[in-house]
Amino acid sequence: MARPLCLLFDCDGTLVDSEPLLAAEMAVSLSAAGLPFRAEDYMGDFRGARFRNIVATLEAQHGQVDPDHLEVLEASMRANLNRRLATDLTPIAGATEALAALSHYPMGVVSNGPENKVRTSLATVGLTEVFGNRLFSGYTANCWKPDPCLYLHAASIMGFAAEDCIAIDDAIVGVNAALAAGMTVVHLNRFADAEETPEGAHMITSMFQLPTVISRLQKDRDRHAMLSSG
Repeated sequence: MARPLCLLFDCDGTLVDSEPLLAAEMAVSLSAAGLPFRAEDYMGDFRGARFRNIVATLEAQHGQVDPDHLEVLEASMRANLNRRLATDLTPIAGATEALAALSHYPMGVVSNGPENKVRTSLATVGLTEVFGNRLFSGYTANCWKPDPCLYLHAASIMGFAAEDCIAIDDAIVGVNAALAAGMTVVHLNRFADAEETPEGAHMITSMFQLPTVISRLQKDRDRHAMLSSG
């Protein structure tokens, strides 16, 4: 039997339903900075993107914002968001159950968000012990999805080659990052009527489906290993 695959989970929108909270706080802060932005803009166009990349896109449309002013607003936004994450956050439906069913696999979290935000999110929904310190933040690694470097960084620290990892991500930027890294990718497509799963990724529409998909992928891998050794 082949070595168990390493499972690398995105956080926002995959494990925790934080995106509506993030979008609301982002709308307040960006609009205050003179960059018109609605919560639905995040959910429609920027889901999973790095905050500073969103700012750059808006500045190209509406003009530059004083960097010092923006830095203060971002700090305030993140503080407000962390307070809301600690009280209002809920897990994505089926995520807790999927993680319990997959507990025999090595698992990590790979997020474009700051590490303290990831830790707050996991603690609020009771998932801290599932992942321990196996948290990989773009702000810690200094690289962000859709660049494959963040997923490759996580795989390396976990002790796995990219081809031995399965990335589970809901955002297209994350799916594309993991595909570019050479990983097997499961796209949690919760908006299947409006969003297309990139070619090469396996689509699920609910985290309840994940254990079955992982089991099938592991069996395919074991079968291939047996044929190769025979």
